[in-house]
Amino acid sequence: MDDRLEGKGKELSGKVKEAAGDLTDNERLQAEGEKEQAEGKIQQAVGDVKDKVADFLDRDKK
Repeated sequence: MDDRLEGKGKELSGKVKEAAGDLTDNERLQAEGEKEQAEGKIQQAVGDVKDKVADFLDRDKK
């Protein structure tokens, strides 16, 4: 759950950076924003996998 929340926060922060870069024609800031969004999406996916594994292990214990 933590990974998914942190990932979503990182993704949103990246969107803000990218938009700021677009407004100011700052290519470096745009690239940082795009990178941060990708990292956030990956972190969310990792959180999803962790949750599914935990659910599977909990189900297996019953």
